[in-house]
Amino acid sequence: MTTQVFKVSGMTCSHCVASVTEEISGIDGVSEVRIDLVPDGESEVSVDSAQPLDVGAVRAAVDEAGYDLVG
Repeated sequence: MTTQVFKVSGMTCSHCVASVTEEISGIDGVSEVRIDLVPDGESEVSVDSAQPLDVGAVRAAVDEAGYDLVG
């Protein structure tokens, strides 16, 4: 099991967290998503998965939810 941490901008509420969690959870191999919500800043998203994730897949999932992956 590996844990990767990503920064996401634009999330400000529990609905934002739910949207991003749902999209990232749909990536093959993801077993858990945890989000440390920081209003008006970059939130930290921790993802546990069976193997390292493709950053492009995470970026696409975050974009689909309507937010921006930082970096």
